[in-house]
Amino acid sequence: MNFLPNDTLAGYARTAVDLRARMVGYHRSPLAAQYLRAFFGSRLANHPSPSPAGMAKVLTAVRAITANPWRFGEPYVIAPAMTAIIAAAAAALDLTGEVLPADIAPDDGGVLFLPEPIYHLSLSGEVSSIGAITWARTTNTSSGRSFWAIAGWADHHDPHDPAAVRRRAQLADRPDLARQFGPYVLTDFTEIPIGQPVDSRPDLPVLDGDDRDWEPAPDGRFCIDETTTPMRACAAVAYAFWRIQAQPLATVAAAPLDRAARRRAVRASIRHDTRVVMLRRTSPLAEPTGGEPKWHYRVRFVVRGHWRRLIDRDGHPYRIWINAHIKGPDGAPLLHGEKVAVLAR
Repeated sequence: MNFLPNDTLAGYARTAVDLRARMVGYHRSPLAAQYLRAFFGSRLANHPSPSPAGMAKVLTAVRAITANPWRFGEPYVIAPAMTAIIAAAAAALDLTGEVLPADIAPDDGGVLFLPEPIYHLSLSGEVSSIGAITWARTTNTSSGRSFWAIAGWADHHDPHDPAAVRRRAQLADRPDLARQFGPYVLTDFTEIPIGQPVDSRPDLPVLDGDDRDWEPAPDGRFCIDETTTPMRACAAVAYAFWRIQAQPLATVAAAPLDRAARRRAVRASIRHDTRVVMLRRTSPLAEPTGGEPKWHYRVRFVVRGHWRRLIDRDGHPYRIWINAHIKGPDGAPLLHGEKVAVLAR
């Protein structure tokens, strides 16, 4: 995994700078251009200007759209406790017919890190992770249409991601090529229009479950089923984050950055004002000097059944099963959507 579990704010900021610097370096490599050409091959085949010059122009624009947020975009990190809420909101999201203003996102370009990835099930039955999302506001010079270009990136080192396992198998005979990849790999790309109604998703094909080998999602992780949702997973997660990070539910904290990481950011010419999005805490419910500080939630949400890891008095690890339940105070708004898994604090 690119992020360490249970990291601190300073650790998030330091890791974010390192990851972004490595992604900037990756986008300068020949492999980045080759990968984009292969990734967008089917899309470019239907482009109205299929000439070599037209294809080169489109690829240049796409390369800038996918690369620039890593260097110039506003960086955010979603704390693990927020992942379940973002995922539940994204799974229930339907923007069909909505007209989005240009200021719906916190910045014209940004990169969102998910230390605890969200997974999505594609129409092919394959599961892949979303470890990071980038967005960039852009305008089509020929049509004048503005839109958000949103890219989904998989954690290249995620040990739980079935897509990463497949990718490592494909690159097993090319260790030299495997080393050239950055910490994240582009796996999804879509658009959300600005100032125009969001089109409904094209009719999904009728799938025969008997003819497909459906991959299961990693245990205890949230997975968005794209065979039933009205939006692509990366776009839904991005929009859900835009809205939730501006609500009282969340607090956005500037993460402190040590001198070495700050110098590295300056050398790489990238933004280093990383912000961590967390659940907003309230005043402690217990006595200030007694026990662990606690806080309450402002919403209710469904927690999926999961294993909780504990340590006994002799230092031996063990785990217990926590049944599915609704978490949050009685009478608070309920976030709709599929069941979600929440990591213990």
